[in-house]
Amino acid sequence: MVDVDAVAAELYGLRPEEFTAARDARAATARKAGQRAEAKRIAALHKPTRAVWAANRLARADADRARHLLEIGQGLREAHRTLSGEDLRKLSHQQHVVIAAMAGEARRLAGEAGQGLSTGVQREVEQILRGVLADPDAAEAWARGVLEKAPPQAVGFAEVAPAPGTEPRPQQHEPEPRPEQEPEPDPEPKPDPEPEADTREAERTRREAALAEEALARAETERAQARTGLGALDEEIGRLEERLERARAERERLAAVAQDADRRHREAEREAKAARAAARKARPR
Repeated sequence: MVDVDAVAAELYGLRPEEFTAARDARAATARKAGQRAEAKRIAALHKPTRAVWAANRLARADADRARHLLEIGQGLREAHRTLSGEDLRKLSHQQHVVIAAMAGEARRLAGEAGQGLSTGVQREVEQILRGVLADPDAAEAWARGVLEKAPPQAVGFAEVAPAPGTEPRPQQHEPEPRPEQEPEPDPEPKPDPEPEADTREAERTRREAALAEEALARAETERAQARTGLGALDEEIGRLEERLERARAERERLAAVAQDADRRHREAEREAKAARAAARKARPR
């Protein structure tokens, strides 16, 4: 009996260039065993891009870190449902920090497997991880290391509806009719605002506030990352300058050695020339 899930787990652990041949071989084995439905499911498995493969490898290598990222995603969805700006800010900051670190780890793991990732592919890995946060189905597949393709690019969690308890409730009562004989208290009365319009406006305002909190957290994270990157570059420049100084000192030392070697070579040539001349004179005639 062919276990399609086990086959998928095996295939998505292979390098991308090994995937197609192995998939076709497993599908052929299932067909020969008379398991046509299983063979069809195996044959339909998508060959992963290098970014998807790297993301799967990351989940397989560190299940605890993968679970932590998914917990952040659950927290973000809950914060959007309850419109908790403070939670959104904290979780968004964690999200960006963790994803950046995990994408860097994915690049390292891919390099160990002989599959170097370019900077562009590393960014694709980051986008995949963000998509995983917003897509529970993709999250479940990624956590098992069998994600087939990159989920749709996610932009926040605006599609998550607020929890019922957080929405302002419209008024349900109708204003009591005034007696016909009662004079109007105001010759130009202002119309009462519609409860539904108030509710929509309040919900829109609170959503905008939540998204603004998330954008602020993202900006703060990007600023921190930029400063960290700048500091790392400054340190690297310092190390390169030190190496340059050492290289210059070594060059001066080698130049002195070469100069001394040239002098001794010239002396050796003179001595050899004198010795040859003396040998010629010493020959018997």
